[in-house]
Amino acid sequence: MAQRTFDLKAYRAPEGLVRLRPEAATLEEAVHQVEAQGYRVVSTGSFTLPTFRLTRPRRFPLTLFSQELLSLLDAGLPLLEGIEILARKERDAAAREVYASLTRQLYEGKSLSQALQAHPDAFPALYIATIRASEKTSDLKSALSRYLVYREQLDGVRKKIVNAAIYPVFLIVVGAAVILFLLAYVIPRFSRVYEELGDDIPAMSRLLMLWGQYFEAHGAWIMVGLLLGVAGAAFLLTRPATRNWLWQRLWRIPAIGEQFKLYQLTRFYRTLGMLLRGGVPLVSAMDMTAGLLIQPSMEADLRAARQRISEGQPIAESLTRCQLTTEVAEGMLRVGERSGNLGEMMERIARFYDEEIARWVEWFTRMFEPLLMIVIGAVIGGIVLLMYMPIFELAGSIQ
Repeated sequence: MAQRTFDLKAYRAPEGLVRLRPEAATLEEAVHQVEAQGYRVVSTGSFTLPTFRLTRPRRFPLTLFSQELLSLLDAGLPLLEGIEILARKERDAAAREVYASLTRQLYEGKSLSQALQAHPDAFPALYIATIRASEKTSDLKSALSRYLVYREQLDGVRKKIVNAAIYPVFLIVVGAAVILFLLAYVIPRFSRVYEELGDDIPAMSRLLMLWGQYFEAHGAWIMVGLLLGVAGAAFLLTRPATRNWLWQRLWRIPAIGEQFKLYQLTRFYRTLGMLLRGGVPLVSAMDMTAGLLIQPSMEADLRAARQRISEGQPIAESLTRCQLTTEVAEGMLRVGERSGNLGEMMERIARFYDEEIARWVEWFTRMFEPLLMIVIGAVIGGIVLLMYMPIFELAGSIQ
């Protein structure tokens, strides 16, 4: 087998981090050569052809990374050794590259937040800010714990909403399938029966005949058009502009828009509270949380509140004047501002409204599901009645 030159970065005391270019037939042999000299390989490199993926690349498992790293730190392992252990157990190629980069930068003497900052796709700005603030107090474990609690609370609210939507979506899918079956299979066959009866048939029968004849003549094109319409709708829903348009329409519905605003405020307070408890300054934390407010008017309100707070005005009053509080939140913010425990108070506000949102979602689903069943049942019943009404009319005329 032909020899190849590999580009390796390795560490050995007291030299530190060095770059080596061993020649070997395989990468494993090159790593073995370097390790036999007492080096520890940090990263590997060689010339490879570009690859193209047809599937979407996996996202870096940030929550799992935080959980496992926290467990290793609790066990007494140093940070660098903990990340090396996680890198060895990782099977995904993209994640291994992230681990190798983190390890290399830590060997070069960079801080963890600086190493994370080199991978913005894997580590969001909120996460990096939390880690950076913890480095000032050497309390990385607490920062990881706060972030895990934060993610668990956010995911808990999202799971409640998703679980509440499963049954209505199931009803819509099943109802649409039954309606499509009636229109595409049953009615065309009924139309043949009515067509054999001649011209002396009721008006309802003529409607069925027209639809049956049209579907038999153009059924393939109708199904293709339907599939293209469903695929187009699914594609449009993946576009940010379409989602924003739908969001703006839903926002204008009084009851639903109010709950959407409350949900955004809950995420805003929870994130802001986590950052404040981690040691991030309030104004900087408000800049980081701006992306959580999807509604443009709320983003403008946040900028105005940030400006007022930067000028030294009270926090609770600034957020209230800019319509970023509720009656309950305003009172709790004033208490937190007086006691100097604003971060914890914001997290309490978020927990309070988590429960309110959960109650509203449960009430809405209990009301919406029966209404949805009534609508679907009325549509299916109307189609069935349309099919059998001509038979009843013919029976009456015969009598």
